[in-house]
Amino acid sequence: MTTVIKRDPARFLKELKTHYGDVWKMPTSDYLRKPDFVVLDPKTGKKTRVSFVSLEDGETVAVVYDELG
Repeated sequence: MTTVIKRDPARFLKELKTHYGDVWKMPTSDYLRKPDFVVLDPKTGKKTRVSFVSLEDGETVAVVYDELG
């Protein structure tokens, strides 16, 4: 199930970049069909989908997102 987070998407992604080395804007990624997070901008109501890309052993190797809301 997708988690909805009500925060400023730019700030949320900036914080992800401090913890994960690869944070990529890939709006057409297959990983975003079922995102791990939807960041809802409380001011505009726009949504940003965010997914973690993991290897088979569970190691997270990247974070992808679509357009910033």
